[in-house]
Amino acid sequence: MFDAPLWRDYFVMVGGGAAALTGLVFVAMSLHLSDIASDPTHRHRARTILTALTDVFVRCGLVLMGGQTARAVGVEIFVVPGGLFRSLNEALRGSGAAQHGVLFRTLGYAACLIIEQTGAAILFFGHTWGLYAIGVGMMASFLFIVSGAWLLLVAVESPARRPTL
Repeated sequence: MFDAPLWRDYFVMVGGGAAALTGLVFVAMSLHLSDIASDPTHRHRARTILTALTDVFVRCGLVLMGGQTARAVGVEIFVVPGGLFRSLNEALRGSGAAQHGVLFRTLGYAACLIIEQTGAAILFFGHTWGLYAIGVGMMASFLFIVSGAWLLLVAVESPARRPTL
């Protein structure tokens, strides 16, 4: 059986943080909904950020379910982020020279997911130290998720987009 008590606090903290950030980001995006909806880049960034935060929350919740084997947890961590890879692929295809930062951030976030997926595969094959890779990947992904949310909000609230009084 999976030794959940050793990792419980970690997944509670990360899942709770992801849930809180999801709510805050959702409210902030709601306040700028027309600006976000009218720009394809903003729509993509908003969708990716909310999906990424929700994904972290869901994976933490699944890990905390009782009575699971390490193999079951490995499968859950490996399978859940599948939709994010499609979204990241769209970001890579849409990023040109003018969006060099988008390309860097997308590749960085994809690297975090790959680290998590590698940890999940290691866990699946019976090595609980794969949880460390999962943990590092999750925590590192927050750097990209939170900075992406900030960049989105700054972009929709930039002085060039504000109406003059």
